[in-house]
Amino acid sequence: MPTVSSEELAAAAGVNSAKLRKDFSYLGSYGTRGVGYDVEYLVYQISRELGLTQDWPVVIVGIGNLGAALANYGGFASRGFRVAALIDADPAMAGKPVAGIPVQHTDDLEKIIQDNGVSIGVIATPAGAAQPVCDRLVAAGVTSILNFAPTVLTVPDGVDVRKVDLSIELQILAFHEQRKAGEDHGGTVPPAAAHQEPGEQGPDGDVPAVMPA
Repeated sequence: MPTVSSEELAAAAGVNSAKLRKDFSYLGSYGTRGVGYDVEYLVYQISRELGLTQDWPVVIVGIGNLGAALANYGGFASRGFRVAALIDADPAMAGKPVAGIPVQHTDDLEKIIQDNGVSIGVIATPAGAAQPVCDRLVAAGVTSILNFAPTVLTVPDGVDVRKVDLSIELQILAFHEQRKAGEDHGGTVPPAAAHQEPGEQGPDGDVPAVMPA
């Protein structure tokens, strides 16, 4: 049965092995001295703690290029997330299969959510449609939303929103590229800024510049 030592895991994660063992103890996993951790059981314990051992039905709203790509993403199922429905406002999309799932019209959004017991919604619509879609999802009982639309959503207390903004991720990479270029050419990068991500405030209140939005 495959095992892994705390030292190997700590080296892979870039953390202290003693802290890693302490954190694992909170999961009820203590390993065996001289042997390590049973990999399969450790994966189960972490998955259980993250809520990934149960089936989570998810709806994706907005089946354009991005929505279709998300529907075809194979990683959802392996992590316990089942795409229960694909929803789009375009009547011409209704009934068309995407990733083997027929697209349904937004008119049926509330019924789809209730019939499938959905609590997680993914929004991949244009910016202008995102807030109305969000409002309908919340009203229908969705309490967690993953937002790919380029806009900030307003939700009531008790609803969690995670925003995926690819431009921000690129800005972070551009910041690191700029820093590396400065180092290669003997440029001066303030010590505080050398360890900051774009948007993080330094000890003197300075915030590194980022690419314009």
